[in-house]
Amino acid sequence: MLMVTGGKIGALIGRRRAFAIGCVVYGCGSLTTSLAPGLGVLIVGWSVLEGLGAVLIMPAIVALVASNFEQAQRPRAYGLVASAGAIAVAVGPLLGGLVTTYFSWRWVFAGEVLIVLVILVLARRMADPGRGERPALDFAGTTLSALGLGLVVFGVLRSGTWGWILPRPDAPALLGLSLVLWLVLAGGVVLWLFLLWEQRRVARGREPLVDPAMLGNRRLRAGLTVFSGQYLIQAGLFFVVPLFLSISLGLSTVETGLRLLPLSVTLLAAAAGIPKLWPHISPRRVVRAGLVTLFVAFFAALDAGAGPEVTTVPMLLAGLGIGALASQLGSVTVSAVPDERSSEVGGLQNTFTNLGASLGTALAGSVLIAVLTSSFLDGIRDNPAVPPQVTAQAEVQLAGGAPFVSDAALEANLAAAGVPARAARGIVESNRDARIQGLRAAIAVLALAAIVAVFFTRRIPEEQPGGSPGAGEDSLPSGPGGHSGGADGVTRAGGLASPPGAGSPGRDEQHPVPPL
Repeated sequence: MLMVTGGKIGALIGRRRAFAIGCVVYGCGSLTTSLAPGLGVLIVGWSVLEGLGAVLIMPAIVALVASNFEQAQRPRAYGLVASAGAIAVAVGPLLGGLVTTYFSWRWVFAGEVLIVLVILVLARRMADPGRGERPALDFAGTTLSALGLGLVVFGVLRSGTWGWILPRPDAPALLGLSLVLWLVLAGGVVLWLFLLWEQRRVARGREPLVDPAMLGNRRLRAGLTVFSGQYLIQAGLFFVVPLFLSISLGLSTVETGLRLLPLSVTLLAAAAGIPKLWPHISPRRVVRAGLVTLFVAFFAALDAGAGPEVTTVPMLLAGLGIGALASQLGSVTVSAVPDERSSEVGGLQNTFTNLGASLGTALAGSVLIAVLTSSFLDGIRDNPAVPPQVTAQAEVQLAGGAPFVSDAALEANLAAAGVPARAARGIVESNRDARIQGLRAAIAVLALAAIVAVFFTRRIPEEQPGGSPGAGEDSLPSGPGGHSGGADGVTRAGGLASPPGAGSPGRDEQHPVPPL
């Protein structure tokens, strides 16, 4: 909800200072969580304080990379930053599982406090141009943007429980439609009002929270859209695969983490290796190749069978695809605006990635549960070992969705309910088959998302930022009310505005007019 605001705060007080304050807030949240006596305190530490710390940390990272690396070095730097985050998601279950298994989950959060202290010491080495002369924060814009994003994200996250359009049994509804739909629509209206408010501030010469002209920059818009698609696919992948490994195969947390490590290896190799080996390669081609590789990875997973082999070749390919995207997209978005606006781009970038991640988790989960439920009910209807009265009872109780449970847990529940052994075996077999069908459907949806994302790459630049005179230098005016030119309302950095149409992507964008 507050990522956009966090990016703006970094521009107001300085990126390194915002980063340091965010680390302190995050560390306080980790310490609070590790010492929490109950759920209420845990939520304050983990959800509230750590979330507010991340609001300052994440946009500042984007801006600090821009201020510490020359433009030609940024693709590799952003690739390393993005791959570090993705690797942490893969390695986290392994480390967390070891600590939780042999010690206590509280030590995981206590360890975060030590990591924060190390980061604060190392942060002193980062260069920061300092804050510019900026007016006060736009509190009305902050409220509108946070409310709009909060309504959208909350609605998306409740979709698995309430239903996307038609309400599930016992779920809240309005005019016969799921409350999810109304929440998302209300959030969209509030965000539209936010943009109107920001346009009004710009027209009056005041500093906006986000300059609406930034969203008119087609290169930035393309980068943010594909970023959102990447995190939709990535979050869905990290949601589905651990479920398969831990529930379907019954692997421990440590074993699940080990199965995810191949993805981390190829992800790091692609994110760091592509900019190093091919510094002048076309970002558009790399991004498209990454999305196609992700599609091939999902296709391989669908064809891999029902054993642990689903995490070998598919995970290696998925790591290459995500790494290819990570090596280019961060540089594409930041290079679309002047460096002094990199904090605001960082806020937008992290907002879009979080929206994509929320949608990916909700979409994969909704499809998985829907297919699991229908396949399971069809399976027990057709299974002669399951009595009709048991089938009828299951249809009533599972109207809102079947739970994703292991064979062992289901067997224990059926035994406790007094279900005859023969019927219990039939139900477990149907559940096992339905689980695989649900997982396959969720993976198929992610594969479709990868292909759809390819159609949004047309505005990704063909040349690396800084690769030729003026290449990748399309930018917005550095302040509100500044003059702009070109089809996107942009100017050429370092020179006079290009002739009308010169800012349009395509041939003119690849060979820009040299600055005077």
